[in-house]
Amino acid sequence: MAYKQDGYTVTRNVCPRNCYDTCGMLTYVRNGKMEKISGDPAHGYTAGKLCAKGYSYIRRVYSPDRLRYPMRQLGRGTGRWERLTWEQALDIISDKILALKSQFGSTLPICLNKYSGNFGILHYAVEGLFNSLGSTTQAIGSPCWSAGLDAQHYDMGQNANSDPAELEKAQVIVLWGVNPAWTAVHSLPYIYKARQRGAQVIVIDPIFTETARKADCYVQIKPGEDGALAVVLAKRLVQKGYADKHFLAEFTKGWEEYLAYLETADIVSLAEQTGQTEEVIDLLAEKIGGSKSVFFWVGFGLQRHVNGGQNLRAINALGAVAGCLGTSGGGVHYAQQRTWGFNFCFLNSPEGNRKVSINSFAEELAAMKDPPVQFLWIACRNLITQDANRTLLLKQLDNIDCIVTVEHFLTPTARYSDIVLPATTHFEEFDIVPSYWHHWIGLNEPAIAPWFDAKSDLEIAQMLAIALNKKCPGSSNFPADKTPSELLDREFNDEFYRMLGITHWRELMDGPRRADIPHIAWEDGKYSTSSGKFEFLSRKALSNNKSALPLHKPGAKPCEQYPFWFITSHAQHSLNSQFDIPDWLYKSGSEPVVHIHPDAAQRRGIRSGKRVRIYNSFGSVVLPALVTSDTPPDALVCYQGSQSGRLFLNQLNPGLLSDMGEICTGTKGLAFYDIFVNIEAAADSV
Repeated sequence: MAYKQDGYTVTRNVCPRNCYDTCGMLTYVRNGKMEKISGDPAHGYTAGKLCAKGYSYIRRVYSPDRLRYPMRQLGRGTGRWERLTWEQALDIISDKILALKSQFGSTLPICLNKYSGNFGILHYAVEGLFNSLGSTTQAIGSPCWSAGLDAQHYDMGQNANSDPAELEKAQVIVLWGVNPAWTAVHSLPYIYKARQRGAQVIVIDPIFTETARKADCYVQIKPGEDGALAVVLAKRLVQKGYADKHFLAEFTKGWEEYLAYLETADIVSLAEQTGQTEEVIDLLAEKIGGSKSVFFWVGFGLQRHVNGGQNLRAINALGAVAGCLGTSGGGVHYAQQRTWGFNFCFLNSPEGNRKVSINSFAEELAAMKDPPVQFLWIACRNLITQDANRTLLLKQLDNIDCIVTVEHFLTPTARYSDIVLPATTHFEEFDIVPSYWHHWIGLNEPAIAPWFDAKSDLEIAQMLAIALNKKCPGSSNFPADKTPSELLDREFNDEFYRMLGITHWRELMDGPRRADIPHIAWEDGKYSTSSGKFEFLSRKALSNNKSALPLHKPGAKPCEQYPFWFITSHAQHSLNSQFDIPDWLYKSGSEPVVHIHPDAAQRRGIRSGKRVRIYNSFGSVVLPALVTSDTPPDALVCYQGSQSGRLFLNQLNPGLLSDMGEICTGTKGLAFYDIFVNIEAAADSV
C-alpha cells in the first residue's frame, strides 16, 4: 500500500469533496503524523497539483476544533455537552430506534438525511445501514445538479462528457455559467494551451468572475435567461448558414420541429431579455458558427432556476445546430456518470421506503403525520446552513425526538443535535472515489490512525448494526463482519475492471487509472436515447409532462417589492460549508460581504464597508457591502461557504424547485438562484 520516501511514509489519497476535480493526493507521514500533502503526479488530470483547499487539509485534520469523542447535548440547543463512550452513544441510539419501532410498529419514523460531504463509495454504508432496518424514511434527490442531468438525459440519453483534455484542442471555448479559476483549477492548463494555439475563450455569466477576467470575450447575461440566449444564437446560426446540415440530417431527431420553433422566435425580444444587443448576438454567432471545435462547458449554476432544465436543453440544442457534438475539442459538457459503474450493494433498499425530497425537506417533514419522523440521522451534510426555508426547517426539527449528526466539527447542524458522533477524514479510512467530471478513478488509503475516537461512516454503521442485533436479533442485516477490503470486492464487477484495465481493485494501489471510455463523447454519433440520435424532440420528456422541444421557458423574475436577484455562488476558498475553519478563512480574506453594483448602491446610499440589511418575506441578513461593477445592477451576490455558523443565507431562500430532476435523481432540483430580495442600509450604519 504505502511506500517510503525520504524518511516519510507516503500514501495515496483522493479528495472526496463534491468538486469537479476529485484530486489525486500524496500524503507524507512521519512518526504517525501528517507533515505535508502534495498532488499525485500519477493522476493524469490533476497532475501533481492541488487547489488551496487541498493544501489546507493538514490544518483541517489537526484543527483544535475538530470533534474527538461522541457527545450528548443536555437540552437541544443549550450548548451543554457531555462526553460519551461509543458504547454509551450506541446504547442510547439503538434503544431509541427499537423503542420507535415498537411504538409505531414500523421503522418509518426513523429518517436519514445524507448527501455529498464525502463521495467515497464506502460512505454509502450509511444508506446501507438504514436499508437494513426495514422501511425507513430517507431524503432523496440532489440540491446541486438535478435539472441539468435530466436535460442531457432527455436530449442524449445519458450523462457523458469528453475527457477534459479535449479542451486544449478546441478552437472556441464557451465557459457558460462556470468559474474554473475558482472551482475547477485543474482544467485551466488545458484552456491556456488552447489559447496558445489560437483558441478564443468566451465566458457567459451574470457575474464578472475571475475566469471572465482571463477570457477573450465576456457576456454579462441576465440571470435565468441562458435558454433565451441559446435559442437566439441557434436561430442566428441558421440564418447565417452555419447550421450543420449533415449532422442535423443524420444524427438528430425532431430537427424539423425545432427549426419551425426557431423560425417563430423573435431575435430582438429574446436578445433584450438576455441583456444583449443584436451586435453581441452576431459576434457570438460568428465565433460559434465559424468552427466545429466549439467546447461548451455548462456550469451547475445556470440550471439552479425554475427553468433550469429547459435552459440546458436549449444549450444542448445550440451545440447540435452548430454540429460540434461528437467532435474533437467540441461538444456540450455538463457532467459525466460513466465512471460510476459500481455495484452499489448498499443501495438495495426495501420496497416500502418513504422517500422525501432533499430539496423540500422541511415542507415534507411538516406533512408527515402517519407516522411522523421522530428520529433523524444526518451524515455528510450541514442542512441548517445549506437547506432552503431554514425557518420552517428549524420548526420541524423541534418536533423530532432525537437528532444524531456524524461530523468533523460542531457545525450549526451538529449544535442543533442531541448526539454528535466524530467522523474520520479521508486520511483515516479506506475508500474508492470516482469523479463526475474527469475520467480517472483513484484508491484512497488510510494515511494516519483515526483522530482520537473518530470512526468512519462504515464502522459506525457496523457498530450500530451489532448493537441493535444484540438487543433485538434480526433488527439489521448490515454486513457488520466485513472489512473495507471485502466490501470493495463486492462493489467492483467485470465490466468496471475492464474499463480500468485491471483484474482487481488492489492494482489501484500503484496509482489511479483512467477509465477506458471515449475521449470524445458521442464521437460515433450513437446516442443513448430510444432513437439512437440526439433528440430535439423528446417523447420521454413529453411523457413526463415536460416540453418535448428545448423551448425557451420564462423563469422567475424580481418584483417591485423585491427588485434584486440574490445569487449565492461558490466561494474561492470554500465548498458549501465544508472548509469553514475560522483561522483558515480569516487569513484568506473570506469574511462574508454582499456585492452590489455602483448604480444600485448609489440609489440606496450604500458605501463599501458599511453594513446593509438584505431582506424578503422569509427573513433578513446583515453584513458589510462591497460596491463593485462585477455584479449586475439588478443582482446582489454573496459567495456561499464562507459564513457557516455566522450568517444563514438560506433563510432568504423560499425553496422554489427547478423544472427537472426526477429522472436522474428522483426529485426536482432546487432553484437556489431564484431568490428575490431588497436591500437597505442597516440601522447601525445610518
